[in-house]
Amino acid sequence: MKVGFIGLGHMGFGMAENLLRAGHDLTVYNRTPGKDEVLLQKGAHRAHQAAEACRGEAVFTMLADDRAVESVVYGDRGILASLPKGALHISSSTISVALSDRLTADHAAAGQQYIAAPVLGRPEMAAAGQLFVVAAGAPDAINTAMRLLQAIGQKAFVVSDTPKSANLVKLSANFLIASVIESLGEALALVAKAEVDKHQYLDILTSTLFNAPVYKTYGAIIADGRFEPAGFAALLGQKDIRLVLAAADELRAPMPLASLLRDRFLTLLAHRGDRLDWSAVGSLASKDAGLN
Repeated sequence: MKVGFIGLGHMGFGMAENLLRAGHDLTVYNRTPGKDEVLLQKGAHRAHQAAEACRGEAVFTMLADDRAVESVVYGDRGILASLPKGALHISSSTISVALSDRLTADHAAAGQQYIAAPVLGRPEMAAAGQLFVVAAGAPDAINTAMRLLQAIGQKAFVVSDTPKSANLVKLSANFLIASVIESLGEALALVAKAEVDKHQYLDILTSTLFNAPVYKTYGAIIADGRFEPAGFAALLGQKDIRLVLAAADELRAPMPLASLLRDRFLTLLAHRGDRLDWSAVGSLASKDAGLN
């Protein structure tokens, strides 16, 4: 397929590279120059503006937040104005439920197709084509996108005909990961204060009751204090907790733990943790306990 890809950050680069490996005719655009050089050497085409990535059958967006998505979708040279009728916008960005709802309506009014297809996984999984995709949209749009989704991930879960449902699932998953990060940080601080070896403790947990990738990955990062370079920046983690609380407010679904996590992320950001990995939230409990 002839595909555009907008957003070559930590996740987007690997996703775009796997579309190339799968044989798709790829045009890439990134607001920061230079990030496309490796992809160009492998056969991708460079777009000098977002509109040039919208000349095919589909275009992906993989951007940081609502504002970034809005900046490439709307306007005279944006996706809405440039994507052919019947073509597909695949939004893999972690955005608000409200924006996804607006994009659904605006693309329909323009005679275009739209699906939400956020992903679960960290940059190393994106590079390996092993992401999990949570997709939602009209069945014909999902059918069009499936070849592309299979190129970037090991499995695609279709959860609804309504795109915003995929965004809600993604936000709820990030809320659960953040909950694990916070609880791991507290437990590790507790045992470390009693001079129990953190790595042995983590090995006990992940070899028995908590034998899951999220505990192994984030437990090791927290125990080692390896928060740079960030696979997923704390500022983005804070954004996702804010968005899940906004969705909960709209649905009148109380999430008291999410409110606590919002404050924990704000604490981290207040101490200049913006560019650290979001798992640095798990280090706050050690500081609170007076540990180095």
